[in-house]
Amino acid sequence: MANHHTRQIPEPSDEQLQELQRWVRRTTTSQALALRARIILETTAGKSDMEVADELGTTRATVGKWRRRFLGDGCDGLLDEPRPGAPRTVGDEDVERVVVKTLESLPRDATHWSTRSMAKECGLSAATVSRIWRAFCLKPHRYETFKLSRDPLFIEKVRDIVGLYLHPPERAVVLCVDEKSQIQALDRMQPVLPMRPGLPERRTHDYRRHGTTSLFAALNVATGEVVGKCYRRHRAVEFRKFLNIIAKVVPEGLDVHLVLDNYGTHKTAMVHDWLARRPHFHVHFTPTSASWLNQVERWFASLTEKQIRRGSHRSTGALEKAIKDYLAVYNEEPQPFIWAKSADQILESVKRYCERI
Repeated sequence: MANHHTRQIPEPSDEQLQELQRWVRRTTTSQALALRARIILETTAGKSDMEVADELGTTRATVGKWRRRFLGDGCDGLLDEPRPGAPRTVGDEDVERVVVKTLESLPRDATHWSTRSMAKECGLSAATVSRIWRAFCLKPHRYETFKLSRDPLFIEKVRDIVGLYLHPPERAVVLCVDEKSQIQALDRMQPVLPMRPGLPERRTHDYRRHGTTSLFAALNVATGEVVGKCYRRHRAVEFRKFLNIIAKVVPEGLDVHLVLDNYGTHKTAMVHDWLARRPHFHVHFTPTSASWLNQVERWFASLTEKQIRRGSHRSTGALEKAIKDYLAVYNEEPQPFIWAKSADQILESVKRYCERI
């Protein structure tokens, strides 16, 4: 009769014993690893391979295999060895060819590569091209826009305007002034269907045009209040009329600092003469191609998002009334924009971007 008793495994160290017990108790341990840990714990208790196999519902060969692995390598011997897997089918030359073509060439029939066009060009699968692109963070379908100011006085103007925002002069008001021109009064061809539970608001893609208007606005940097006026035309005459409105609403005895862009209507002789007769008005022009320095542009974005983009207006008058109503509601609880970056920080950011591109 065969002897089913085998040599007992030496008593595990305290560290090994804790590791084995942790594998048995832990709910996230794989069933295979938990079984191996139970085999070793039962074997070290003096039981034979056959007794352990019967108790745990496995075979004597399995018990012997993991007992020998534990004798040779301890707890590490119970872990699965890494499997070799299939050999690489894409060599370094193929990877280099895909990356170089992506960066240095264009397809004949498109402005950018797709995974399929690159796969056809290089004789690889689209999935392989996709993996290579992900590994090298290449996304030919995406692009970003940028615009850098070429104003020779860019640095001086940035410091001037940011200085107004961060350290406004005493007994003065700082106003960011600009025009949102050619706002279209659009009416959908069919009635807008309201939102319902489980359904978004629905509207036709086509529309009727009912004319345009231009909004002249001045944002008070300190309080967030906005003075606005709509005009059907966008000329120096309308801008001078709007300057008259600003002059009436600003308290007497205060200097007025106007932040303006370089649009032609701001620099005509008519406007120059108007400013010359009012020495307490001071003009600060933003650098060319740097409208982001004018805070009223951010307010225009809010107006577009909340009132204009999804609005439906059957006439220019209806559009102007909607803008006027929005101004009234906004000015009930105005909120100033908080300018966080100093001129030095802005210039350093521009420098880093220029170096990167």
